[in-house]
Amino acid sequence: MKPDALDCKILSELANKARMTWAELAGQLGISPPAAADRVRKLEEAGIIRGYVTQIDAPRLGYDLAAFIAVTLEHPRDRDGFLAAVQSTPEILECHHIAGDGDYLLKVRCRGTSGLEHLITAQLKELPGVTQTRTTIVLSTVKEAIAVPITDASAL
Repeated sequence: MKPDALDCKILSELANKARMTWAELAGQLGISPPAAADRVRKLEEAGIIRGYVTQIDAPRLGYDLAAFIAVTLEHPRDRDGFLAAVQSTPEILECHHIAGDGDYLLKVRCRGTSGLEHLITAQLKELPGVTQTRTTIVLSTVKEAIAVPITDASAL
């Protein structure tokens, strides 16, 4: 499915306010609520909309330390075990397979430096095949977004 201009408008509206009602979305689009719901359902079925999230202020819940950890694996055979551990570790918010220094880049949120130390030493470095980690601690965040830029449908 290739999104058209109306689909792009839907994606843009939902990226800004995912909890809007069908009536609110329809009003923004100039279509009926059932038509808006049908369009969203088709975008979900096509995998373009993968889900809906709630943005949470992590420091208010005690997760006041953000960091990026580059991880180097000894051999590609260690990948499956590493990725399984990543999936089961809630402090790891993102995992990216990268080119350059390291094999993976992790974005993590921890409860202070002791939480980060535990994540690195007791969890990551204990995994088979992890040969090196390199950590960068975030001092402050200027911009953090989960929405992707929605372009004109003709550019897709």
